[in-house]
Amino acid sequence: MTDLLYSEVENDLRGSVRDLLAQRSPVERVLARVESGEAYDQSLWRTLAGEMGLAGMAVPERFGGGGASLRESAVVLEELGRCVAPVPFLSSAVVATTALLTAGAADPLTKLAAGETIAVLAVPFVTGPGSPLPAVTADGDRLTGRVAGVADGAAADLLLVPAGDGLYLVDATAEGVTRTGVVSLDLTRPLVDIRLDGVVGQRIAEGGAAVRAGLTAGAALLASEQLGLAEWCLETTVAYVKVRHQFGRPVGSFQALKHRLADVWVDLTQARAVARYAAVCAAEADPDLPVAASVAQAFCSPMAVKAAEECVQLHGGIGFTWEHPAHLFLKRAKADAAGYGSADRHRQALAGLVNLPL
Repeated sequence: MTDLLYSEVENDLRGSVRDLLAQRSPVERVLARVESGEAYDQSLWRTLAGEMGLAGMAVPERFGGGGASLRESAVVLEELGRCVAPVPFLSSAVVATTALLTAGAADPLTKLAAGETIAVLAVPFVTGPGSPLPAVTADGDRLTGRVAGVADGAAADLLLVPAGDGLYLVDATAEGVTRTGVVSLDLTRPLVDIRLDGVVGQRIAEGGAAVRAGLTAGAALLASEQLGLAEWCLETTVAYVKVRHQFGRPVGSFQALKHRLADVWVDLTQARAVARYAAVCAAEADPDLPVAASVAQAFCSPMAVKAAEECVQLHGGIGFTWEHPAHLFLKRAKADAAGYGSADRHRQALAGLVNLPL
């Protein structure tokens, strides 16, 4: 039986990442950054990717990576979710890296592992495994088309573009590439529209295997980010209701609030098992990964939204203000609920995967 418990190495990794984020990216600083209009914390990313080597953690050692697995990457995502860190870890170190590994593209992996390059799979953030891809055409090595709503596309140095029956590498700064920011619900993970006008691309894979692998890994490990997000919401809310008094008593002593928080706790403990199983399947290339990824998103997406909504509501008036960080977590939860396929889309996919009639 697969061991879903956190290993000593994973706990040490969690401690290191949590300590760094507590110093460099507390939620108050993330809130201030959002209001400043600077979407990404480039300094934090350089530390995470380069100094700590997290960008290449899932890259094999022969390419200069850490030789770990997506199981360890999931632990990092839990901690990043706890502070809605504005860094492109999921899109670059998980989704793009998995697609490149499946395609066997060595050169980009070496640069990714060194933290020198940010790569993004150029598909809409809402695209799930097996969903239709944008209509980008390839005329030889020239790519033309438009891709809407690409997460972390503004931060990318390298674009992985599905076109025709292949996957192409495109320099994000090349002539003919236009990136236009769009209004994003989650300001810590902004979206861009990407237009390609006869851009030169390097074909690295045929068929859709690499794209599907990247999107499946994204759906599986997004659940770990949602888990960390929900943990922050629950812990912060429990701490608040212990000190907020009404009618001469802590509001946390009221039975109705206890029940609501208990429900979130139960959902959270179940979500941890679901997210851990999906991460382990992704790490071990388990044949059950498509099922595990869809189960993870079908369960963890609404769980994270519920935890964030309860966080806002149970903080009372202060929870509805722009000055309190609760809205950052609600927006991330709502945006994540559509990321790599909605819960409804994954439930529909599950029906086919486990042979249930619709």
